Amino acid sequence: MIESIVAKPSLFTIGHSDHEMSEFVSLLTRHGVNVIADVRSQPYSRYHMQFNRETFAEELLKRAGIQYVYLGRELGARRAERESYQDRQAHYDLISRLPAFREGLERLRRGLATHRIALLCAEKDPLTCHRTILVCRHLRSELIDIRHILEDGALETNEQAESRLIRTVGLPPADLFWDRSELVEQAYDLQGKRIAYMESEDSPITSEIIG
Repeated sequence: MIESIVAKPSLFTIGHSDHEMSEFVSLLTRHGVNVIADVRSQPYSRYHMQFNRETFAEELLKRAGIQYVYLGRELGARRAERESYQDRQAHYDLISRLPAFREGLERLRRGLATHRIALLCAEKDPLTCHRTILVCRHLRSELIDIRHILEDGALETNEQAESRLIRTVGLPPADLFWDRSELVEQAYDLQGKRIAYMESEDSPITSEIIG
């Protein structure tokens, strides 16, 4: 009996960086993206106002029929929940245990069954952004084909990104005492500590989302 082959759902990530709107939409349509899942904690930009939540959602729909979903409360990196901070720094391992974060992942899983979704944040390099180091880390072991849309429109597989991550944090590509999977996990941990949000000392302790 010939078993049917079920294609993996595709999940993309992208950073808006300083793209013009027309250029940004072109990057999405090139790869067949039909839903943007915005994982910015605060979906506004002081310098690139075309990516402010309401304007951005309207332009995506008008220009290319791309739907916009805001998941920053669930999957953002600057949290309202005080239990996700230690010494004023957000900790990705603590964020990953939050019920809201788990809910966000589940919404993504459901959406991937019928849509081609791209996670949106601001940073152009996926390795300097929580969309990869936090969110994709907790989807990588599943049957999901994760690909990162780079600034020039090229695609980087998540496996390629992880190889680059190992080099970025200064770990050896191979080690006598660690296999690759263990090195990748170490690399995620190290990069998470490097890029996680740090509150300033004069930041008020608040229950509201802070950015």
